[in-house]
Amino acid sequence: MAHYRRMGNVPPKRHTHHHDESGHRYAEELMGQEGFSANSSLLYHRNSPSALADIEALDDPSGSSIATADRPLTPRHIRTGSVTSSALPDLVDGRRTLLTNDDVEVAWAVATNDSGLYRNAVGDELVFIHEGRGTLESVFGRLDVGSGDYVVVPAATTHRWVVTDGPIRALIIASRGHIAPPAKYLSRYGQLLEHAPYCERDLRGPTELIENDTEDVPVLVRNRGGWSRHIHRHHPFDVVGWDGCVYPHALNIADFEPIVGSIHQPPPVHQTFELPGAVICSFVPRLFDFHPDAVKVPYHHANTDSDEVLFYAAGNFMSRAGSGIDVGSISYHPAGFIHGPQPGSIEGSLDKTRTEETAVMLDTFAPLRITDAAREASDPDYPFTWAR
Repeated sequence: MAHYRRMGNVPPKRHTHHHDESGHRYAEELMGQEGFSANSSLLYHRNSPSALADIEALDDPSGSSIATADRPLTPRHIRTGSVTSSALPDLVDGRRTLLTNDDVEVAWAVATNDSGLYRNAVGDELVFIHEGRGTLESVFGRLDVGSGDYVVVPAATTHRWVVTDGPIRALIIASRGHIAPPAKYLSRYGQLLEHAPYCERDLRGPTELIENDTEDVPVLVRNRGGWSRHIHRHHPFDVVGWDGCVYPHALNIADFEPIVGSIHQPPPVHQTFELPGAVICSFVPRLFDFHPDAVKVPYHHANTDSDEVLFYAAGNFMSRAGSGIDVGSISYHPAGFIHGPQPGSIEGSLDKTRTEETAVMLDTFAPLRITDAAREASDPDYPFTWAR
């Protein structure tokens, strides 16, 4: 969900002829979700966006290894600094898949180069920018992004990533569906409600259109059948205007307003997005629980229906002291493993009044598979740190 926006040159009525001053007719493109029964946007191109000069099949350009079941069942600390880098260091080809199931894919990338044009027709992508700054350029225009930004890229959006202050280090969550605010935060008409932890004012969209008249332009396309390269006769960034509710947008994690209570609040109060088969939560600096006898760090819990993935973005992770977890770490706690505070962390929290940590959590409702890249970057001692 994103609220209605309009940019550039659009006609007063949809699905009507639209011409430039010389009489040239623009080509209208509807990007519609759920069989045109949900949100959509209308874009107006100078040329036909369907005009292809060539098509070729490709292997997975990221070279990601095959994911297999987590056997034996093992909690993991994945050190992103140890994830094997790519020969193509950008935010598309440079991704390394770590965890995946039939609903969602979790990858890590370090980008020093600009990416080529890319279109994911499988589902929406959420890119969390951990470090660095860049620009998402798309058919909808330019969107400047930086550290702490969640960037939602709708399915089938032709785009590329430009590095302006690198390297960019990013966590990528690719859905097999659409990523949206939790339904519990939305009115029946789609407005974010008063109890939502962020509102429309916090969402940033593209700021200006991009004009490009290059011909024979390659676009990397991913769909459910695999990867292809389309050579477009005209550059996809020939859009003169668009309007609608489907477009790339950003929310900075610092704009997420935490909900606190007198005793420990469960993870759903931190929920930021939902997607088929998973939820995404934000942990941000906040007051600790203020009941005089409150246990301020998370209690031991068993994810009976979920695998839990936590990316530690910034701050001091008091409940994980002594585990090796630090900024840039990813923890993976699968269903069937009972996890909780590290030894001594409850005692260490007694005189604390707030937490300064920032983290992104993904909970999936189907088991995740593990790639070789994740196994190789895992700390072998981590599963046993609670026994110290």
